[in-house]
Amino acid sequence: MSYYDPSRMPAGAPERPTSPSLAPPVPSPAPAVDAGRSPGRDSGRDPGSDLVARGLVMTYGRSASAGPPALGGVDLTIRAGESLAVMGPSGSGKTTLLHVLAGILRPTGGQVLWRGRDIARMSDRERTVLRREDFGFVFQQGMLLPELPAIENVALPLMLGGTSRSEATARAAALFPPLGLSGLEKRRPGELSGGQAQRVAIARALVARPGVVFADEPTGALDQTTSAEVMHHLTQLAAHTGASLVVVTHDQNVARWCHGVVRVRDGRIAAGSDAADAADAVDAVDPADPAAVVAR
Repeated sequence: MSYYDPSRMPAGAPERPTSPSLAPPVPSPAPAVDAGRSPGRDSGRDPGSDLVARGLVMTYGRSASAGPPALGGVDLTIRAGESLAVMGPSGSGKTTLLHVLAGILRPTGGQVLWRGRDIARMSDRERTVLRREDFGFVFQQGMLLPELPAIENVALPLMLGGTSRSEATARAAALFPPLGLSGLEKRRPGELSGGQAQRVAIARALVARPGVVFADEPTGALDQTTSAEVMHHLTQLAAHTGASLVVVTHDQNVARWCHGVVRVRDGRIAAGSDAADAADAVDAVDPADPAAVVAR
């Protein structure tokens, strides 16, 4: 089953942003989508850069009374360079799925394949390096270090990986203009607005040029207009760097920024999580909503 809809607009902002705080979009080609492709559509594409889940099972506790599994046999492919929203009610398993895909949790059963390797079989050290160098993360609250200025928060993953401070900060600084953060490099998180702090978190997630960015409710603490700005920057910059994007959200206004949508119920991908489901997320947007105007 395909989860991508060729009729959806690429993950990015409109022809002319209507919010004065929204930076001009980062130039990027529209990533290919999965549904309805022609026979030659995949030419030149490396399937080894897809993130593939096969038969994922995750249980908490060892006794029979532990209840049903958090994941009950999930099969999913996130195609290279594309964005996918994972939706579902609280307790459905969507955050567990993200944590297993990202190598934060080791599944009880099944495989997560990335660049030809099963993440579940990696050592703890290998998975730590993977999360630092090839996976990026954006959390609901940003999780920035309050004692560090924005530029150092962004550069931190590179420095932890052994990059010199001067090179790391130079690479970090290059991300501030396209994210509309010019002039804020020396501000600490407490001196930034919620939207600015999330854009700093996006820069940190992308500074190492990861293959996949995982975003867990990245706009959950923001108003609708600021949420649209953050999603604009996240989808545009991820597409520009070639990263795949996995967004866990309960908000259809967030899901509409992604090429595809899956819905998780009771630890499984629900039937109907396909292109039509993605289109429903777009149709649900209120055109009178200022955030919707920014997004369209």
